[in-house]
Amino acid sequence: MVSKVYFADLRARSADENKGNKIMKLFDEIAHGMFSEDDVVAVKVHFGERGNDSFVSPVLLRYIVDKVKESVQKVFLTDTNTLYYGSRHDSVDHIVTAILNGFDYAVVGAPVIIADGLHGGNERLVEVNQKHFDVVKIAGDIYDASGMVVVSHFKGHGMSGFGGALKNLAMGCATIDGKLEQHECAKPIIEGDCNICGVCVDGCPVGALRLGEEGVEIDYDLCIACMNCMDSCPNEVYDLNWEEDVPIFIERMMEYSLGAVKGKKGKVLYFNFLTNITPDCDCVPWSDHPIVPDIGILASKDPVAIDSASYDLVNRQIGLRDSILEKNFELGADKFRGVWEMVDSGYQLVYAEEIGLGSRDYRLVKV
Repeated sequence: MVSKVYFADLRARSADENKGNKIMKLFDEIAHGMFSEDDVVAVKVHFGERGNDSFVSPVLLRYIVDKVKESVQKVFLTDTNTLYYGSRHDSVDHIVTAILNGFDYAVVGAPVIIADGLHGGNERLVEVNQKHFDVVKIAGDIYDASGMVVVSHFKGHGMSGFGGALKNLAMGCATIDGKLEQHECAKPIIEGDCNICGVCVDGCPVGALRLGEEGVEIDYDLCIACMNCMDSCPNEVYDLNWEEDVPIFIERMMEYSLGAVKGKKGKVLYFNFLTNITPDCDCVPWSDHPIVPDIGILASKDPVAIDSASYDLVNRQIGLRDSILEKNFELGADKFRGVWEMVDSGYQLVYAEEIGLGSRDYRLVKV
């Protein structure tokens, strides 16, 4: 089945062509009659880690919120707390970070609710009956909402190649325990020569690392796969089992995506922003140079189709030479492989289609 993906480029020579008006036109193309007055709609976003500035602008998000409010009385912006220990690990810090990044009621026109509660305990067990999970752990306030608008910044990601609508559902709608379930199959391994500096040990939030006579040692029973050690190690001692563990991690993510939308048939729509296409997730406290030029904004009712279209559009660009890209600059080359060489980015699309999340076969409709 061919799914429609609506696309607006970023050219503008009049007020009618500004980004806000294009967003509203995209919304009207896909959302007519989708929501009713009694619905409670969650607008699922990523508020960005403190220090990151490549997330979707709250100024642009306001246009989506206003369109939802034309037919719905109750709308809220939401995300879930992080597995890693940054500025969004509990809901107090998370809300403060969201406000500091511009997601204030005065700007976005809706309250911010962290969907899994203060410490990630507000969850619903959702049956998916798939290869890795029979039940997944979805944030309670996302599950309880009758509809959802999933707004994603399309960008790179170190373990999935890219992050778009599917990853926003999978990690973004899971509780902390749910995130751990997805990650626990792909814990770091020690591959390099450790100089026993202790930086990673000091940075481990759960005390899973200790220094031995020959270097660092990992207690895998304690490890939560938050990857703080990989990010903090100055000597690149840590690695992953890319061939065996990472594909399983991707499959687990897609099964969580399935659980995130269960019970909302016909009540979920997706926006992907192909702007500031950085090599990293917005979870990092910085924003690196984009790997390709800005492209546009996409909207669809199909998360697989919108991510497939986004992936193709990125790969049709010429890579930017002053970015982290070291290869695959040419038209048609896989830009995310050019950054994260060991990750098959497209596998998430294959597996998501296999379990019934949507179709990789799409038709791009320009608005």
